[in-house]
Amino acid sequence: MTEKNTNRSSTAIRALQILETVAAAQDPVAATDVANLVGIDKSTAYRMLVTLVEAGYVLRDNASKRYRLSYKVVSLSRNLLSDNETSGLIRDTMCRISQDTSETAHLSVLEGNEAIIVSKVKGKQILAVDYHIGDHFPLHNSTVGKALLAFQDKGMIDRILAKNQSPSKDDSTRDPAIFKKELQGIRSLGYACDDTKENAEIRCVAVPVFECNGVVDKAISISGPGSRLSHEKMKNIRDTMIEHSWNLSKKLGGVPGII
Repeated sequence: MTEKNTNRSSTAIRALQILETVAAAQDPVAATDVANLVGIDKSTAYRMLVTLVEAGYVLRDNASKRYRLSYKVVSLSRNLLSDNETSGLIRDTMCRISQDTSETAHLSVLEGNEAIIVSKVKGKQILAVDYHIGDHFPLHNSTVGKALLAFQDKGMIDRILAKNQSPSKDDSTRDPAIFKKELQGIRSLGYACDDTKENAEIRCVAVPVFECNGVVDKAISISGPGSRLSHEKMKNIRDTMIEHSWNLSKKLGGVPGII
């Protein structure tokens, strides 16, 4: 029997779910829509929306009676994404990678079971894969996710495998042995890449960032259309990214290299 956590606040969780729902919507949403998406009654959704409006994290349009996220939420991550020395070094590295490859560079961080984009530097290419800040990808079946997961402890890898047993034929997590072998390859090579797909519409390469004590919770990635990123082009991009990420890792006190 599972022990109930008496310290858990269902009201707080609901409020956060509502905030996330409003944030995920491309357009302002009505209270009814929020209630349906969260799975609660409209009156409860309305009360929580009113509270979030009073707190300043959600805005209400009086004419349409719809809700949207306010910019106040940015203040919550101000210190997390502050322009400190580490952020400056990472940003400089991303600029160098983008300049040398002409592609857009993205920085993703490990958050739970996902990789979340927190920064990007636009490249010179007109046709680009334009991911946005806040976009998130599963660790088990995305290139940047695997670049992060490969350098985590065995316990975390096993938990991800147990949670994400997928029937998809394109997802190697359907066979734990194959998936672990893939992660071992990433550790050995020092990068993750989906360049093996002959007809991939989008290709991606990602390199981990090593910090003190062997911590890897950040990765830099480049994605682009397969029509432009040939196998030879991907190889050149990969080598450039490895060189810059290793230099960055050394500056951050990490020990980059082949495991």
